[in-house]
Amino acid sequence: MTAIRPAAVAGMFYPADPVELNRQIDAFLAAAPAPPPGAPVPKALIAPHAGYVYSGPVAASAYALLAPARGTITRVVLMGPSHRVAFRGIATSTADEWASPLGNVPIDRDAVAQLLTLPMVGALDKAHEAEHSLEVHIPFLQKMLGDFNLVPLVAGELPRDVVAAALDAVWGGPETLVVISTDLSHYLDYAACRETDSATVAAMEQLDPAPIGGNQACGRVPVGGLLATAKARGMTIATLDVRNSGDTAGPKDRVVGYGAWALYEPAEGSGEAALRAAGPALLKLAWNAITTGLAGGKSTPTDIPAILKAPGACFVALKKNGALRGCIGSVQAWRPLIEDVTDNATKAAFADPRFPKLTPEEWDGLELSVSVLTPPVPMRFTHEADLLAQLRPRVDGLIIEDAGHRALFLPLVWEQLPDPAEFLAHLKHKAGLAVDHWSPHFKASRFRAVEVK
Repeated sequence: MTAIRPAAVAGMFYPADPVELNRQIDAFLAAAPAPPPGAPVPKALIAPHAGYVYSGPVAASAYALLAPARGTITRVVLMGPSHRVAFRGIATSTADEWASPLGNVPIDRDAVAQLLTLPMVGALDKAHEAEHSLEVHIPFLQKMLGDFNLVPLVAGELPRDVVAAALDAVWGGPETLVVISTDLSHYLDYAACRETDSATVAAMEQLDPAPIGGNQACGRVPVGGLLATAKARGMTIATLDVRNSGDTAGPKDRVVGYGAWALYEPAEGSGEAALRAAGPALLKLAWNAITTGLAGGKSTPTDIPAILKAPGACFVALKKNGALRGCIGSVQAWRPLIEDVTDNATKAAFADPRFPKLTPEEWDGLELSVSVLTPPVPMRFTHEADLLAQLRPRVDGLIIEDAGHRALFLPLVWEQLPDPAEFLAHLKHKAGLAVDHWSPHFKASRFRAVEVK
């Protein structure tokens, strides 16, 4: 038999009658700004979960952005806080479908099974039975997306990195939307609410969960996990609407705050075109650093493109007659790219411990390339075959670490090692690990690189 989780708060938080529910959602969406033509679709939304009369207009500002995604987004990972059951971890549902006045929504059982392999994730239907923080989002999602599969998750008390790991495990591609459910401050007077919620907005816009306390967002745990994931993935966030119940349908002496945000992944190749356009300047910086090093001077570049003044991480590689002659780089962007490329070029020529210092006699036939790295994104996998299946040959750079050992391969290494298993085995060897090494603590992160030469 099909197990169905019945609607628990229909008729209380939102209309139980489908005609009235459709009418109400249509009114909210009509009042929300529509996405401009060609606007990107958010990868994730943060939206409130109060009764529609209070928070519906704010939630609609987020859901209106999904209009272009109908037929593309087919899975929604929906996570909210637990209001009625105290527990530690993340609670999944054993249901096959969730009921809604607009029709039942099927559960993605494969995704749930995948999540159940993670620490602190377990099935707990009691956490879902009367919980409203997920349910109130279902009709909005049905209205905007039509048919989709649901991954419902209720968050208890747990570290935000566990939330981040769960989100990474089911992150998917353009077919998957992540929705985090939260209200903001509770039961302050109007002025105090606005002040408190302004501080929360500032933290959200910095993708910084640390300042967001329990008095600022009931969903601080899932919000914190999403913000941590977003920062690691180089995402951007946009504040869509921030109001409180005193603005929508209640008195101003004791209000609840609501906010809506959209989070966007960097577009494929975003920034890469600008970096390639700045390629000549990158190469000039690197060559200038080496020539001044040979002459015993100091590089003083001028006329630097703005993109090279932003933080960046790069590797500079030297080759002589096709053979590697030096390679030094940075994994994390911690200083302006202009400084990173200059310093790494100097070290590749004169401080790579694998080679003697470059001499003027080696200048003829010397080749140089600069690879600018995107931020590393942690990968989630259950075993080595899972990791290998996720690797994208000639696209991914890879960082591995375990048992105090760490190593990195740039994407260009795929030219010599095109097989993923061979690629990983050589990277383990580089890290000082056995090629068949594996442990539950094995970590891997991937990145892309823009190479200019």
